[in-house]
Amino acid sequence: MLQISGSGGLRRGARLARALLQSTHNEMPAPRSLGSGLAMPERAMRMLFHSFSHPRPTDVVDILVVTMLVYTAIVWIRRTEAVLVARGIFILALLYVVARTLGLQLTAWIFQGFFAIFFVIVVIIFQEEVRQLLERVAVWRPRERRTLGEAWRSTDILVRCLTDLSDDYVGALVVVPGRQPIGRHVRGGIELDGKLSIPLLKSLFDPHSPGHDGAVVVEDGRIRRFAAQLPLSRDFQQLTGRGTRHAAALGLAELTDAVCLVVSEERGGISVARDGRLRPLRDSQELVRVLEGVPDRAASGETRRVWRHVVRENWVVKVVALGIVVTLWSLFVPGARSAQMIFNLPLTVTNLQPGYVLEDVEPRQLEVTFGGAAGAFYLLDARRLGVTVDAGAARPGRRTVSVSEKNLTYPRTVMVEEMRPTEVTIVVRRAPEAAS
Repeated sequence: MLQISGSGGLRRGARLARALLQSTHNEMPAPRSLGSGLAMPERAMRMLFHSFSHPRPTDVVDILVVTMLVYTAIVWIRRTEAVLVARGIFILALLYVVARTLGLQLTAWIFQGFFAIFFVIVVIIFQEEVRQLLERVAVWRPRERRTLGEAWRSTDILVRCLTDLSDDYVGALVVVPGRQPIGRHVRGGIELDGKLSIPLLKSLFDPHSPGHDGAVVVEDGRIRRFAAQLPLSRDFQQLTGRGTRHAAALGLAELTDAVCLVVSEERGGISVARDGRLRPLRDSQELVRVLEGVPDRAASGETRRVWRHVVRENWVVKVVALGIVVTLWSLFVPGARSAQMIFNLPLTVTNLQPGYVLEDVEPRQLEVTFGGAAGAFYLLDARRLGVTVDAGAARPGRRTVSVSEKNLTYPRTVMVEEMRPTEVTIVVRRAPEAAS
């Protein structure tokens, strides 16, 4: 629609202007707009739907991999004490998006400065967890079967000794390190580096021994340290009805890949803590299989339960993770690709001098091509686009006015690539009252 603004002259020539507009309205075709007037242009929607309906194999793999990472991060946050911190970061991110949407420049600038050092803040807050994650990635490799020989001798000694201690209701805590170093988590204790044997182990866990309450570290067939102190777990759900030894074993298993074996002096049972999980062992044969790393029927059942958990359980978190990744993918992957959109923008004439009326303008619309990242067009509101021509210097008669990018109203997230035509013709006449 042609828009006319002025002052007193427009009021005096209102009837004539309305008549002229009504007479030309039926003669000129309706404007053809290649962009929608809705909040999200139709072409941008088509671009987004095209990306989803014709995904490339690499896009599918990309989404699945990142979904696994996001799901792991969510589960990790829920298992640690990072829930409140993560919730606070999410709220700040939401406020930043709202500030950008509403055009709150100062607020958005402050949040932008915060998120510029976001990763540094995360590393500082979660330095222990990040270090643990990097250690696990650095030492990861497919699990191997343990060989016989010296390993079998160490396994036999540990099984026989822990079984005897269990029968006698003598408490014990044995740590068998994995691939990750445990030195920074183990405090105190006495260096021994003695050859592993049943008499030596029993003497160390003898209730009359000063260090019987601590942990014994066994590695490569030798007792490296005894009376060591381990970090205590705060997973009270797993520790219900269990003592300090179990809390220490689970605490180290949460931080490293070590295998921690616990003998309860109250119940006489043997438990194993590994990979952040604490479970009781049924018999000495299961203890052998744990130390050898050989899968058994129970382990196979546990594997099936793990896969069932991956596929069927905790599906709400999986859906949330998938939704987050799909949203990010739609914004940053297709949205990062270059795109163009063409809009037929209405022409607005302003600042018409008093006593003058606008008789005609040609053309009534300009075809403007915008370019930029596809994501910039997703939330581009076509109703906020327009072309304005200043008629303050116009005099009665026909006048050609040059238009350029300066006459456009558009968001700076996109660029003007082409404008056609670059000149418009306006016809101005004196209002009847002024002419008389």
